[in-house]
Amino acid sequence: MKREIPAGRAVPADWLSNFDRYLISEGTHERAYEKLGAHLVRFDGSDGVVFAVWAPNARQVSVIGDFNDWDPTRHPMHSSDTGIWTLFIPALHEFTVYKYHLTTHNNDQLDKADPFGFAMEERPRTGSVVARLDGYPWQDGEWIAARQRHQALDRPISIYEVHLGSWRREADPQWGQRYLTYRELADTLIPYVKEMGYTHIELLPIAEHPFDGSWGYQVLGFYAPTSRFGTPEDFMFFIDQCHAAGLGVILDWVPAHFPKDGAGLNNFDGTQLYAHANPLQGEHQDWGTLIFNYSRNEVRSFLISNALFWIDKYHIDGLRVDAVASMLYLDYSREEGQWIPNEYGGRENLAAISFLRKVNEVVHGIFPGVLTIAEESTSWPMVSRPTYLGGLGFSLKWNMGWMHDTLSYMAKDPLFRRFHHNQMTFGMLYAFHENFVLPLSHDEVVHGKGSLLNKMSGDEWQKFANLRAYFGFMWGYSGKKLLFMGCEFGQWQEWNHDTGLEWQALTAPRHQGLQRLVRDLNLVYQHTAALHEVDFDWSGFRWIDANDSDNAVFSFVRYAKQADDFVVVVCNFTPVVRTDYRIGVPTAGPYRELINSDLHIYGGSGVANGTDLIAQPVASHTFAQSLSLTLPPLATLILQPCP
Repeated sequence: MKREIPAGRAVPADWLSNFDRYLISEGTHERAYEKLGAHLVRFDGSDGVVFAVWAPNARQVSVIGDFNDWDPTRHPMHSSDTGIWTLFIPALHEFTVYKYHLTTHNNDQLDKADPFGFAMEERPRTGSVVARLDGYPWQDGEWIAARQRHQALDRPISIYEVHLGSWRREADPQWGQRYLTYRELADTLIPYVKEMGYTHIELLPIAEHPFDGSWGYQVLGFYAPTSRFGTPEDFMFFIDQCHAAGLGVILDWVPAHFPKDGAGLNNFDGTQLYAHANPLQGEHQDWGTLIFNYSRNEVRSFLISNALFWIDKYHIDGLRVDAVASMLYLDYSREEGQWIPNEYGGRENLAAISFLRKVNEVVHGIFPGVLTIAEESTSWPMVSRPTYLGGLGFSLKWNMGWMHDTLSYMAKDPLFRRFHHNQMTFGMLYAFHENFVLPLSHDEVVHGKGSLLNKMSGDEWQKFANLRAYFGFMWGYSGKKLLFMGCEFGQWQEWNHDTGLEWQALTAPRHQGLQRLVRDLNLVYQHTAALHEVDFDWSGFRWIDANDSDNAVFSFVRYAKQADDFVVVVCNFTPVVRTDYRIGVPTAGPYRELINSDLHIYGGSGVANGTDLIAQPVASHTFAQSLSLTLPPLATLILQPCP
């Protein structure tokens, strides 16, 4: 027999105070999620749920769900002069499915998911779900206390980028294959990432999204972890287990746009409440999505609170902010006449700039040590510089230019690389303008671009050798590291979000060898101060020879904070063994190979320098001493003075 739910009651004034309403209207409420949305509470001796939603242009708003047969006349909400509607409904419990029914000023009837809903039904259903977020027994206090030290810019940061739905699939008798749950991923993904030597996992957006093919970048539920893999508590467990394993978690965050889905933010109360009414300002033509109106205070509160929400409630360690370039420029991907200039006649989105600075100030101010990372593809200055210096305030920025240039070089036949030598050296002209992450991300292995392995030139042996040498160059180069899943073992096919990775490739020795190299690079990187302590300053890098284009060889030194602590990196990007290749080095004495990407264990040809590698008093490359090396074909060497 169906339980009868009582009529709703007015929400006590102290739940959503005038001060709360004022801060939301001012755009400075940093934890609006504590007041808006659906919260399990006890009022006047009754357990139930308090609902609160901002819909200033609606004539009427009701709470609807199975509990009232989706009848909007049963539980009408109460409005305020700030446009926030509230209601307390006794006897409702956790996991109740609900929506808001809105009557617009045109008498249109809209059923909307809760913008602040903490959980949602699994697609294709779009109802919000009442969820309790304060019951999980977190065990990561030690990690959180040390987070600022773990994630300092002089620490190793090597990121494994993951799409949870396609990292691995489980056989299923009914569907053929199914997703792993958050808890199954805790048992499988976390040990794998730890074994591979990474320091961080970066998750493609896990906020609820109806369309699998958006990979999470078209968000419907900004405050709801996707139900595809389990409950909010299950996701908390996954994060907790990451921290127990010593892994930080970075979440892709999407404040640039939102989809036009009818149940979402689009036309929320009969108006473009969260976006601009003018399509010249409000629509991303490339993506068919809507742009947030960053000049509207309540929208700023919604987004700033959302950034803090994931850190506060889910203990996320960093936010990688998607599509920052699209936020900064009013004419992003638009032709003349398709955009509206700012008040000074320029193309800069002043409201978005102000918003990004505010987000970074608030995140870093409240949660010191949490990383904010910009995916920003232009030459906008000072993205990763403090706001008090005129910067945007991000901790780090993806180095898209480095990625495009170096991948272009690696795709060329070694015979012609001499004519494109500058593609590998150009990045050093701006390498220290920002705090850079070197990203080989999901965007480079989809939409016909081919897998990372298939981007390499040559036959199968050369493709593997090129990729091993390229990884060695990347891990030796200045900047933090990011690699998308599957690239670490050389998946042949480009990424497909509808299937698991090609784990069967690991039955082949060359794939095993590539995977082992990435693991060893990560471990060497973590334990070698010269490879991570000074990533963002010239004092941590010095070219030995940047100009040997004829041989396609690059050599440089990486220094730790103490200048006598260093490694030497030498990359040979031709399939030719070079003997008696002399390079200058900072100190005399014996050296050893920390990494040789041509070793048999990595699938290489086994050309090595042995143990009698001693710098001789022969001046070279402005150094008083030098090494005579044997350079393996299509390989990177990382050398270290012997203690």
